[in-house]
Amino acid sequence: MKFYDIFNGDADGICALHQLRLTEPRAAELVTGVKRDIVLVERVDVQSGDVLTVLDVSLRSNATGVQRALERGARLQYFDHHAAGDIPRHAQFEAHIDTAPDVCTSLLVDRHLAGKHRLWAVVAAFGDNLVESAMLAAQPLQLDHTELARLHELGEAINYNAYGETVDDLHYHPADLYRAIASYQDPRHFIVDEPVFEVLKQAGKEDLARAEDLAPEFSNDAAALYVLPDAAWSRRVNGVFGNRLAQAAPGRAHAVLVTRPAGGYVVSVRAPRNKPQGAEALCSAFATGGGRQGAAGINHLPTDELPRFIAAFRNAYK
Repeated sequence: MKFYDIFNGDADGICALHQLRLTEPRAAELVTGVKRDIVLVERVDVQSGDVLTVLDVSLRSNATGVQRALERGARLQYFDHHAAGDIPRHAQFEAHIDTAPDVCTSLLVDRHLAGKHRLWAVVAAFGDNLVESAMLAAQPLQLDHTELARLHELGEAINYNAYGETVDDLHYHPADLYRAIASYQDPRHFIVDEPVFEVLKQAGKEDLARAEDLAPEFSNDAAALYVLPDAAWSRRVNGVFGNRLAQAAPGRAHAVLVTRPAGGYVVSVRAPRNKPQGAEALCSAFATGGGRQGAAGINHLPTDELPRFIAAFRNAYK
């Protein structure tokens, strides 16, 4: 029997796993990657009796791997907030799935653990740009404004590290970043004691400054679209940049496209924060698209599909 921890490499996936392992320590093989590397269950050579914990990757995208694992006699515990498709009804499958626009996977784990490691769920919610949900979750903790601001910075820094075409674009491999976090029960101690935080914070500021120098391809009261160049900094910053745009104009939808090295674009869509709907439906209309109601993306939008995407984006948010 082997244990596998399979998780998205962003703040939500890392913090979700960290909460679970603080509560139930377990030596497991880590399976993760860049934020858009979500078809992870199929990577595991599952054998009968294996135990898979899966966090923050779409069940719909991993349906084949999940079905194979169940057929081979594995047991799965699955936490996620993305569009799920059909949820298996199986004695060996434990589902914690909620696609509401105001939850993230770490908040689902927090719910499962009855708030035992709530601080890390707050970090994750901030990183996932669920600011109101983070603030609501933090209320019982009686944190001051400075502490909340630092947790917000940490969530954004961890999330920033997940964006890239490959792990070579990242400052830290997500598995290594998780291992750095794993020994800290309190994220405030991680902020003070680990140089990782300052490295990511400073690098993120530099990348964000480059993005903010770019003019949008179009912008109106309802929607704005930006195209970033083919560069490692573009691939790293597009998530944080999209979140900052959404925070600055909560009534507007935003699309951030990053030019891919081999052609086409990676697309990130943020629905208006005041009405977090429609992003998943928009992106799912394109091959390799998906996500959740408030934020979604397309892993590869071919160049000749760009006009159709722009038209669909404008139509979805007007």
